[in-house]
Amino acid sequence: MATEASFLSRLRPRLSLAWVEARNLIAARRRRLLLGLVLLLVGRGFGFILPSSVGFLVDEVIGKGRLEWLGWLLAAGALGVLVQAVSAFGLAQLLSVTAQHSVTELRQKVEQHVVRLPVSFFDTKKTGELISRVMHDAEGIRDLVGTGLVYLAGSVTTACVALGVLLTLNWRFTLVTLAVMLAFTTAMMASLMKLRPLYKEMRSISAEVTGRLTEVLGGIRVVKIYAAEKREDRLFAAGTHRLFRATRRTILASTALGSLGTLSFGLLTITLMWIGAREIVSG
Repeated sequence: MATEASFLSRLRPRLSLAWVEARNLIAARRRRLLLGLVLLLVGRGFGFILPSSVGFLVDEVIGKGRLEWLGWLLAAGALGVLVQAVSAFGLAQLLSVTAQHSVTELRQKVEQHVVRLPVSFFDTKKTGELISRVMHDAEGIRDLVGTGLVYLAGSVTTACVALGVLLTLNWRFTLVTLAVMLAFTTAMMASLMKLRPLYKEMRSISAEVTGRLTEVLGGIRVVKIYAAEKREDRLFAAGTHRLFRATRRTILASTALGSLGTLSFGLLTITLMWIGAREIVSG
């Protein structure tokens, strides 16, 4: 318990510092993020046209033979698809460039920090490992200032609107769907909590193996002078096997999460078919 408490006490300052850094990154690029959110909402709004037109097509155009509405209906659907495609393209171009620019700036800051560390630090670290960390760790902010945050906000907005519409159409269907989605979301969050340290371990092992290999190839003359090829072979094989085991655990957890999603949506479809059939039979 004491060890866990001391770990949490060390973790809280890091988390608070991370939140401060995240807010600073978002605030510095708030205009582009807001513009991206507007584009996303416009695209999502026009994205409702095509699904909602299906009911009108079946009930009015086909059911009542009002073919004069067919052209207007198809034009509205085409407009919705066009606006959605253009907004998605503009959003990707706007925020992807912003995210890449942020990653570039962070890489420069990390490099400036690393080269100013004392020499004793480099005595305990591999050169290749440091290179891998400088180049790859900065990519973690891509989703924060890129499309990830905006897509999250847009998805929440779309879900709230869709939930309101579905409740007015059939509250039983909506509650069943909501219950299954909440159960799947809870299981997904629990799985992601386990996946995060697995991905972190895999990146750390990959950086270590890459760093060792970089040093061996860079000092290959020294390795050959001391006839250390077999020793380096054993070390590299051990490192790659560690990487394989970490990757296997990650793949297992990821595929289990995907299978859980397939199972959840399959059960949801079967349940809705059962409820829908009873609703139709009862008039």
